[in-house]
Amino acid sequence: MKIAGQSSELLGLESVLVGSLPATLMTDEAPDRYTVEAVFTRKTDRDEVAAIQGSETRARLSANGFPTVELHVADRRLEIANTNLEELRNGLAAVIAERLVEISAALIAEREIVAHRFQDASAREQARADSVAALAESVSFIPRSAMGVSDDDARIDDWVEEGGAARA
Repeated sequence: MKIAGQSSELLGLESVLVGSLPATLMTDEAPDRYTVEAVFTRKTDRDEVAAIQGSETRARLSANGFPTVELHVADRRLEIANTNLEELRNGLAAVIAERLVEISAALIAEREIVAHRFQDASAREQARADSVAALAESVSFIPRSAMGVSDDDARIDDWVEEGGAARA
């Protein structure tokens, strides 16, 4: 089951948007920390954005030595604030990449489970509907007398089946 806007491809980053970097880089006026924008490999969905910008990702960055780094999704770009190119090159980029793969894989697995549950529920519902239809088709509005069974014979059969008679 494919849900519109959701991909089974793992999310990643392609490259840094060089044009978004401070113009003063590699000069005496260059800032120590700044925002680096990177391009996603595909469009993100709502659940991915929430996970990327969520507390678990912030905790993961802190645990890996990047407590001041903040991530924000802006369309097909990831804004990585309070960092620099050297920090990204020396390990932050790998931490972010691992987190993106982890988020994607977890969401894909979750969606597959939901899809299987939906398929199972659909199959059960179809089987139930088929059983109801078969039972409804078994109903006959033909008088018993037309079927060669007398009313007395029918009442006796009903009485015997209900347990009202001792069986021999």
